[in-house]
Amino acid sequence: MAEIERESMEYDVVVVGAGPAGLSAAIRLKQIDPDLSVVVLEKGSEVGAHILSGAVIDPSGLSQLIPDWKEKGAPLTVPVERDEFYVLGEGGGMRIPNAIMPPLMSNHGNYIGSLGNLCRWMAEQAEALGVEVFPGMACSELVMAEGGGVKGVVAGEFGLQSDGTPGPGYEPGMELHGKYVFLAEGARGSLSKQAIQTFALAKDSEPQKYGLGMKEIWEIDPAKHRQGTVTHTSGWPLGKNAGGGSFIYHLDNNQVLVGFVVHLNYANPYLFPYMEFQRFKHHPMVAELLEGGKRVAYGARAITEGGWQSIPQTAFPGGVLLGCSAGLVNVPRIKGSHNAVHSGIHAAEAAAAAIKAGRAGDTLAEYDAALKAGPVAKDLKPVRNVKPLWSRYGFTASLGLGGFDMWTNNLFGLSLLGTLGHGKTDAEATEPAANHKPIEYPKPDGVLSFDRLTNVSFSMTNHEESQPCHLKLRDPSLPVEKNLPIYAGPSARYCPAGVYEFVEEAGKTQFRINFQNCVHCKTCDIKDPLQNIVWTTPQGGDGPNYPNM
Repeated sequence: MAEIERESMEYDVVVVGAGPAGLSAAIRLKQIDPDLSVVVLEKGSEVGAHILSGAVIDPSGLSQLIPDWKEKGAPLTVPVERDEFYVLGEGGGMRIPNAIMPPLMSNHGNYIGSLGNLCRWMAEQAEALGVEVFPGMACSELVMAEGGGVKGVVAGEFGLQSDGTPGPGYEPGMELHGKYVFLAEGARGSLSKQAIQTFALAKDSEPQKYGLGMKEIWEIDPAKHRQGTVTHTSGWPLGKNAGGGSFIYHLDNNQVLVGFVVHLNYANPYLFPYMEFQRFKHHPMVAELLEGGKRVAYGARAITEGGWQSIPQTAFPGGVLLGCSAGLVNVPRIKGSHNAVHSGIHAAEAAAAAIKAGRAGDTLAEYDAALKAGPVAKDLKPVRNVKPLWSRYGFTASLGLGGFDMWTNNLFGLSLLGTLGHGKTDAEATEPAANHKPIEYPKPDGVLSFDRLTNVSFSMTNHEESQPCHLKLRDPSLPVEKNLPIYAGPSARYCPAGVYEFVEEAGKTQFRINFQNCVHCKTCDIKDPLQNIVWTTPQGGDGPNYPNM
C-alpha cells in the first residue's frame, strides 16, 4: 500500500496505546510542559475496551504520577484486606502460611480493581491537561525517517476489502509524526515487535516468555463474598503439564474476579489452556464459592513473563518501548501496571528534556538507563530467577528455590544463583505430539464451566467481516501439512477464543481462521511452533469491548 498518499499531522510525541504506560507518559509530558503537543492513539473502540488484567494494583507508580489520585476519584476503592495462597490437589488444598512468603509477595497497600476503568479515568486526566486521545485508531505500520529511525505511525485506515484492496468507503488513514514515538501496545504489540526486530533491540537479552491469562467476572451470593480478599493458587489442575495458577479477587458489589494463567512454555501440544481454566472452577473450593452465582464477563490476554533478563534495549532511533511492550511484569507478584506507569514517567521526562534541548528523532538512551536503574529495576531484579526456576524444575522445586532466592534478595540484596537464563522461546518449547498423550477434558456443564464460543460472547467481541483477516499465515500450507501431523494442530487448543479449527471439506482437511472471534490475546503469534501466524491490527475499534476488565 506504499503508493497510497496520506495526510500527515505533526506532534511533539505520538503515543501508541492508551494503557497505563501510554497514558502515564502523556500525563507526565503535559505536567512538565503544557505546551508540548501529545496524541494518544488507541485501537479499542474506547479507552479500556482492550484492557484486561487481574487486577490487584500496586499504586506506587500512580502515586508518583498523580499524588492526589484518591481525591480526584481514581476508581481504586477496594483495598486488599486478606492475602491467601493455596497449593491445590484435585479434592482439596493446603494453605501456605503468609509468614513464610517473601515480604514482596504481600499485597498490603494494594487495591483490587479494574485496570480498564483505571485507564478510562487516566484518559480523563490526560484530556484535562490537553492531551489528544483518539480511540478507534489502530496503528497499522511504523513510518520510517530517511535516516532509518522511526518518525511516526499510520493510524485510522478503514474500508479495506477481504482481499486487501480498498473498498468503496476506503479511508487511507493518516501519518502521525512525532519528534518521538512511544510504543505502549501491551504484550507482543505488533509495532513493538517490528521495532525490536528492525533495531535488534533484543540481541543482548534472554528470549521473552509469556503466559496466557484468562479471566471471568462473577456475581456471587452475598453470603460468600469477602470484599478485599485476594486468593492465589497453584498445582491442580495443571500439575506437571504446565506452569501457572489462578487468582480469585473479591471486588465490591458481590463481584469476584476469577482468573487462570497458563505459562506458554508447555511442551505437550495436547494441553488445552482454556479447558484447564474451566476445569479449575470445578475444584471443591472454587465451585462452592461460585455456586448460585453467574458469570457476567470473559476475556483473555497474553502476559509477559520473561522478567528482568528478557527486557530488551528499550530506546531506539525516534522511539521507545513502554510497559508490557518492554516486558515489565513481575511474575510472582502477578503485577505490571505499576511498572508500566513508572516507565511512562521515565520516558516522558527523557523526551521532554530532549525536546527542550532541541533534539528530535534520536535515541533516548537516558530513558533506558532510568528504567533499568530506578523502581522498575528494584521491583524486577529480586524476582528474576523465579520464572526460569519454575520452567526448569517445576512448581514444587521452584517454590522452595524461588522462595529462597527471593528471601536472599530481600535480606541481602543479592542472589546466590546469579541471573538464570530462559533458553528456548515458548514456540520452541512445544514438542511433537508423538512424545505425549492426549488429555481428556470434562465437557463444560454450562453452570460453572462454559464452551469457548459461549464465553467469547461475554467479551463483546466484534470485527467487521468484510475486512482482511488480521491473522496472517506466512505459509498457508503449514497448518495442515506440518502443524497437524507433527503437533496435532495445537492452534485449535491454545487459542482461548476458538479462532482456529481444522475442518473436513470435500474430503480434504482445511485450516479455518474465524478471525471475528479474536480477543487480541496474541497467543497464536507467541505459541505457534513454526511461528507461522502473525498477529496484525484489524481496523480501529474492532475486537473485544471489555466493560470492567
